[in-house]
Amino acid sequence: MSLRPEYSIHYSVLKQESLQYLTNDGQNRDGWFLDLTFGGGGHSTAFLDGSQTCNVIAIDQDPEAIANGQKTVERYTPRLQLLDMNFSEFSTYYTSTLAPLEIAPQGFQGILMDLGVSSHQFDSGERGFSFRYDSDLDMRMDCDNTEIPTAQELINTLAEEELISIFQQYGEERYARRIAQQIVEERSRTPITTTKQLENIAFHAYPKRFRHGKTHPATRIFQALRIVVNGELEHLKLVIPTLLPLLGPGGRLAIISFHSLEDRIVKRAFKELAPKGSAYTILTKKPQIPTEEEIKENSRSRSAKLRVLERREGVSNGA
Repeated sequence: MSLRPEYSIHYSVLKQESLQYLTNDGQNRDGWFLDLTFGGGGHSTAFLDGSQTCNVIAIDQDPEAIANGQKTVERYTPRLQLLDMNFSEFSTYYTSTLAPLEIAPQGFQGILMDLGVSSHQFDSGERGFSFRYDSDLDMRMDCDNTEIPTAQELINTLAEEELISIFQQYGEERYARRIAQQIVEERSRTPITTTKQLENIAFHAYPKRFRHGKTHPATRIFQALRIVVNGELEHLKLVIPTLLPLLGPGGRLAIISFHSLEDRIVKRAFKELAPKGSAYTILTKKPQIPTEEEIKENSRSRSAKLRVLERREGVSNGA
């Protein structure tokens, strides 16, 4: 039996809140929108369904999302274009390829980034994102890119101190040293190739009294490896400033993060980009979070935070 389920529509976290912010409570539903993390297409289709005259450029680096998304593209042709790339590549691609075609000539009305791993990726056991399934340790979002080292390669080749650093920095794991030591000891006997092997190591590296707490001992380790494999935080830091020149007058940039490391980057970047008197205003002094009703419908949304930055009307975009 295959571990990979049929591609289902990703539950779009904070969808209504994102739509309200990026359309200015429905006042600006026309024009061009940019969805930098297409996934199952929930956010993109929400923009398109809200207006029969808006257009959406959507991108994703996951080949499964791209393949599945072609059905959605057909349904909304010609108002939806879906591109296969990492969001860090879009600004350069827009300048070289789309701008000469007069795509979004006045800039984008709304730009959205949903930084969460899609439900499909978590539920596709063979992708190696979750230890709920016994599968190869992969974790590449761009899973057909052979130039990206897999989690299996990192676990079996990095020095103990490098593993400790990864687990501490990207997983904020208090037992990083104990887990790294157990990994190095185990791999000296046999390669660590599967999710269940790594889960078992993390579980038994924890003190017995903490092994059955609210958070599984392997959770932060898997998070840390996924972040490093995909260069998530580095891409996020670099991409935010490149998006500002793409905003039209009154245009808004919305970013949904799912853990403290991402949220800190977004919060800090927005503050640096929107000092008093600048061309930009932060609309979310405190991040928007899911309602209790949404969390009940989708428990994975509980840690989501939405922050929004606006290019002010009548002010030159000097980014």
